[in-house]
Amino acid sequence: MGVSMVCRVRARSALALAAAATAAFVSLPAYAAELPQVKLSDANAVPQCATPGRLMSFLESRNSKLDGKFSTIAADYMRVGEELKIRWDVAFFQMLLETGNLTFTGDVSPNQNNFAGLGATGKKEPGESFPDVATGVKAHLQHLLMYAGEKLDNPVAERTRKVQEWGVLTAWLKTIDGPMTFTHLAKKWAPGSHQYSRDIDGISDAFYGGPCKAADPKPEMLALAKPVAKTGAAMKTAAASDAPDDSAAEEKPAKVSGADLARRANEEARASGSFVRSSLGASSLAALGEAAKNAVVTPAAAAPATTAETAKAPPSVKILNAPMPEAPATAQAAPAPAADAPAKVQMAALGGGLKSAV
Repeated sequence: MGVSMVCRVRARSALALAAAATAAFVSLPAYAAELPQVKLSDANAVPQCATPGRLMSFLESRNSKLDGKFSTIAADYMRVGEELKIRWDVAFFQMLLETGNLTFTGDVSPNQNNFAGLGATGKKEPGESFPDVATGVKAHLQHLLMYAGEKLDNPVAERTRKVQEWGVLTAWLKTIDGPMTFTHLAKKWAPGSHQYSRDIDGISDAFYGGPCKAADPKPEMLALAKPVAKTGAAMKTAAASDAPDDSAAEEKPAKVSGADLARRANEEARASGSFVRSSLGASSLAALGEAAKNAVVTPAAAAPATTAETAKAPPSVKILNAPMPEAPATAQAAPAPAADAPAKVQMAALGGGLKSAV
């Protein structure tokens, strides 16, 4: 064989090897798409442009006959995703892939509110059903959280509960080096599909490359996605709403302190010429003062009693340790408390205090 012939043979062999290598590369599983981590973090946050309004506009552009029951589903993904600390934007894109942009052309029907094919194992098996859209979204995101290695005490989906109890993912989770990503998850979630992660990545690129750069067509949807108590500004608002209302406080009946009540009774006693002393000690005085704090004075009670009325009934409040004026020579002994005197005052006289009176 001549030198030229040898060269030609070698060239053909090289071409054949190159073709085989190219074919092998093309047939490799399409797991190359690098999707983000499943769990939210400071370094793995949802881009700010991913608002419920833009996501819904994106969905409607892919499904012009979207069922009205799904008109706020993006807000559900954001709200529940933030609560569970899941990359809800990628979960939303996964939902679009699983449901065919909510057209439900597979085994799962729209009324099941099953957005991730939970329990739909093929051969006309429809899988689980959930009572409403928000619950279905929560079931999807909880299932993702379980794949990320989190233990759920009361998962919404029966499928999630069984996978946990049976330890289906235990051995596989040990093989994951580092944080769980949607790329890792795709290999286990859809092991029969080599395109799963790349398809999710394609939907993500389509959104972030276009609609996410446009003006938000439905900014009002953020109110549905972010409950008042979840945002910092809202927490301040809630704190302000919980603060005492000065105007309302002015409308409430004024509470009279023990000192004010004693001073008023002293003035009334001077006007009527009658003083009643008490032999109660300091502890009983404190109890009576506590009762006075809770006493609400009505206009009728605030009016000074006439001399005749005072003579008929003993004062309802005793003046404790009050200075004695010069009493007439014919001073009468202090009357005992009336049988029908207010319970709080009677308990104070017995040394019981307010707690035992109430």
